[in-house]
Amino acid sequence: MANFISLLRIFIAFFAILFLFIPTTWAGVSAIILTIIAFAMDGLDGYIARKFNEASDLGSVLDIMGDRIVEMSYWIAFSTLGWIWVIFPLICVTRAFVTDSIRSVALAQGYTAFGEKSMQSSKIGTFICASKFMRIAYAVAKVMAFIIIIAAHIPGYEAYPATEVLETIGLWLASFALIFCVVRGLPVVIESKKLFEKK
Repeated sequence: MANFISLLRIFIAFFAILFLFIPTTWAGVSAIILTIIAFAMDGLDGYIARKFNEASDLGSVLDIMGDRIVEMSYWIAFSTLGWIWVIFPLICVTRAFVTDSIRSVALAQGYTAFGEKSMQSSKIGTFICASKFMRIAYAVAKVMAFIIIIAAHIPGYEAYPATEVLETIGLWLASFALIFCVVRGLPVVIESKKLFEKK
């Protein structure tokens, strides 16, 4: 069930993004609602995995894969629509490839990104990358940025003064989420040396 939810949220996010390209008010509102559902499901899959003892290496991989697909899809869609600068998806994609490449080596050696077998060995690295607080904080930063960016571009409300304010807030939140993204990837890179040492 947890793995099913991890995969289902990808398709919900795809529908939300599809609505971004339909220039109607109802499509914009639908995109916001589906975005909230998609991000809520990110926490739900982990809860169900722990509740029903379904935690596994596959679940960990699917969870991260789902996060990457959903996050990158939004950044790319926003950039395509001209709502954010192209540097946003470029940085996020680069960070994802770097950290996930390292994590694939870690997985081959029996480590996971989170949980008891986490590849992070330092306390600060574990806190930044694997702690529940930081994972939730990063998810909230992303979803708030995404929701406000979408809200600022709902068709039919372009002339309202609040729209410009929302657009500015959305860009600031997106910048914060981008910095958060990079910072959370640094410990993975810094602590990866042990994975490549000769035994």
